[in-house]
Amino acid sequence: MHKIDHIAIAVNSLATSIPLFEKLLDTPCYRVEEVASEKVKTAFFQSGESKIELLEGMDPEGVISKFIHKKGEGIHHIAFAVMDIHEKIKELKEKGFEFINETPKKGADNKWIVFLHPKCTNGVLIELCQEIS
Repeated sequence: MHKIDHIAIAVNSLATSIPLFEKLLDTPCYRVEEVASEKVKTAFFQSGESKIELLEGMDPEGVISKFIHKKGEGIHHIAFAVMDIHEKIKELKEKGFEFINETPKKGADNKWIVFLHPKCTNGVLIELCQEIS
């Protein structure tokens, strides 16, 4: 893994949470975007070398809405930046890790993303991401 890219936090409302995190982190939100395929709206903040991503569900049947309904607002996943996402998938599969999706798909913040299954990472949802060039 290259570095922690971001920590994602599931929230009920970006309208409420963006000002809160701008005040907390003393930095403006630099990007808000919808990822229709994931039924989520995201907001990003730079914090040192890493980022904070806020996630608001756009559909009651979407992953984030279901997560909040079950667990409440809070940390959803930790994302690690990788240099070559295909090579990292192959390497981790060879080490016995399981993936939710093995084929990278376009995510927020101009990234290719895949998720490891939390059952093989002590219950933590891990995302691997690579900058789309």
